[in-house]
Amino acid sequence: MAAAQRRNGKDLSVRKVWTLVLLAFCFSVQAQQFPGKPVKVIIPYPPGSTPDLVGRMLSTKLQESLARPFVVENRTGAGGNIGAEAVAKSPADGYTLLVGVNGPAAINKYLYKNLGYDSDRDLTPVSLLASSPQMLVVAPALEARDFKSFIAYLKKNPGRLSYASVGSGSASHLTMELLKSDAGVFIVHIPYRGFPPAVTDMLGGNIETMFAIIPAVLPHVKAGKMKALAVTGLKRSALAPEVPSVAELGYPQLESLAWIGLLAPAGTPAEIVGRLHNETAKALRAQDTSEALGKLGFDVQASSPGEFSTWIKAEQVKWAKVIKASGATAD
Repeated sequence: MAAAQRRNGKDLSVRKVWTLVLLAFCFSVQAQQFPGKPVKVIIPYPPGSTPDLVGRMLSTKLQESLARPFVVENRTGAGGNIGAEAVAKSPADGYTLLVGVNGPAAINKYLYKNLGYDSDRDLTPVSLLASSPQMLVVAPALEARDFKSFIAYLKKNPGRLSYASVGSGSASHLTMELLKSDAGVFIVHIPYRGFPPAVTDMLGGNIETMFAIIPAVLPHVKAGKMKALAVTGLKRSALAPEVPSVAELGYPQLESLAWIGLLAPAGTPAEIVGRLHNETAKALRAQDTSEALGKLGFDVQASSPGEFSTWIKAEQVKWAKVIKASGATAD
């Protein structure tokens, strides 16, 4: 009986090994054949927003290289959470992807009490696509000639000004919350769905200030309709070399990048994630793509899934502290 038990155990082990080999083979074939049908790319921000422009640019490139339609769907609302949740709850087969930014991809879990998904548990990183410093702009009528006088004005007038962001959890939101916390000032948060409506309201006099990606506001700065006080990099931006960096102004902790990444549902086979990353990196590094992203104020990153995962964790550590210290909420 003991011999029979050993034989049965050995047979079971052999079957397990062959099962694993068969599964690995199936995953490899699946990855080689991917995609076999159209891929849906969900962008949780409206048409014309920066994530939308970048997402559509990438989708066009992937459609060309993989010879299958990459269909963009704008699913907006709740700071990007509606679109992110849709992807998180989709089948883990690579046929539904998320073009995510700071908030829904990493930070909103600290801002919202009842999210329908967990970005760590339910999404898997494919690649950090691009990143960009921001520019602090104010209305020309504001009594602030430079960054120092802006802080002084806020201290003398708590709660009098309001600032725009492209949504709760966005870089434009949390960078201002970090400034508020560090400088000990108070300014009211008004979230928008993307930069276009925020810029329109600021030009209309409804908002006094905001942090924004540089190309979104630079034409208005050059036209004298906004004043630029700082960029959120450790060095000046080539797009606006006359504007000081937060580091040289004595606020290096305000370094803050707006970023855009590609994610898939958790559990998506590693081979498919790897193929998506390889094609994405190739698309981003193409000269026409990098030049187009440069005009949008973004630097190409094209990071690996592992590098993007590390990036997300670092962002979470940094901004979770800011959210806790500032008391920032999604409201």
